[in-house]
Amino acid sequence: MNKRRQQGFGYIAAIVIVVVLSALGVAAARLSTTQQTGANQDLLSSRAWQAARAGTEWGMYRALRQQSCAAATTINVGNGFNVTVKCDSAVFFEGEVENPPGTVQPQSKTAFTITATACNSAACPDNARAVDLEYTERSRVVTACSLNDAANKPNGKPC
Repeated sequence: MNKRRQQGFGYIAAIVIVVVLSALGVAAARLSTTQQTGANQDLLSSRAWQAARAGTEWGMYRALRQQSCAAATTINVGNGFNVTVKCDSAVFFEGEVENPPGTVQPQSKTAFTITATACNSAACPDNARAVDLEYTERSRVVTACSLNDAANKPNGKPC
């Protein structure tokens, strides 16, 4: 009689082992998927940051070269990324300058603020796609200063 009671124990142990191994398999599959998603997001983030950097450099070149801010521009930089470049400028006075000689006047300067927002969508920022796991957006802001001439127009010389 004692032998008959112990016969079912092997089946229970086998079922427990199968369940434990199945749980480990599911956990390994989920971990693999999470790692792949994280690596993809890192790659997209890096591309967006480089696109934003290119946008600020282009915007700064354009602002300092033209000595004025143009309208916001969206540029396709490749790899599925676009960057929207905006420019703002402000004139302020700091220090003094002798112009004409013998006459002291406040020194006029223009500060340019370039904002570049890069994303992997047609328009940046794209609030509708912000909830998408594949959507990546990075923004970068740079500022430069240019001295102004007697007519308060930027002359291209750095502050």
